Amino acid sequence: MTFSYYPGCTLRTKAKDLDKYARASAEALGIELLELDDWQCCGGVYPMGKDEIATKLSSVRALNAAKERGQDLCTMCSACHNVIKQVNNDMQTDEDIATRANNYLKFDEPYLGETKVYHFLEILRDKVGYEKIKEAVKKPLAGKKVAAYYGCLLLRPSSVMQMDNPENPSIIEDLIRALGGEPVIYAYRNECCGGYVTLEDKALAQKKSNKVLESAEGKGAELVVTACPLCLYNLRKNATEHDVPVVYFTELLAEALGVKEE
Repeated sequence: MTFSYYPGCTLRTKAKDLDKYARASAEALGIELLELDDWQCCGGVYPMGKDEIATKLSSVRALNAAKERGQDLCTMCSACHNVIKQVNNDMQTDEDIATRANNYLKFDEPYLGETKVYHFLEILRDKVGYEKIKEAVKKPLAGKKVAAYYGCLLLRPSSVMQMDNPENPSIIEDLIRALGGEPVIYAYRNECCGGYVTLEDKALAQKKSNKVLESAEGKGAELVVTACPLCLYNLRKNATEHDVPVVYFTELLAEALGVKEE
């Protein structure tokens, strides 16, 4: 099972360990992640302007590179996934954007959204399957109460992301169960943590991130797990009123599979 892999800037710079955990977990589950050559930053935020083409081009390059390999594309970061999948949707559905992007990039043949984009969580659910993951677990979570934090970008806009129910998701909770943990359902699991305003308005980021962890702790969470590097940073840095640990899903997975190396 082989995928082209777009790690994104954060997992290749400030959070290399999260990328390392992802690769080790993938290998343990029979998944080959082949990193794209010469990929560029996706921008981290989907550009909403209809006439904005330049900031979409790096995503189109990555998508076309996977197409040329004949492979689906795997992302590990919810922000990267959101941007790349929305740009792919533009290339499928917006003739003007597709024409201008292809005119600029001058591929051997036009790219029109042919590549299938998966978040690693979707690969675990849809390609590997939770039963196989259960069988591969070496260090189960042993009933630990774990709260999934989805944030803003992983599931929305749902018409494009098509990953899970944006109001009542289960994809991370099902993974927690497969790893032997007990999922905690709480009110703020898919609310914004304030990560995108942390530089502009730190007080607001602190307020919103503290609300998330307060909500999780109130339901008995012993651990919070997320799939967004920005949310991970913000919850660790700005939710100073709470002590519940926050980890990235690849770290939790690698630990349960017994492939986490310090």
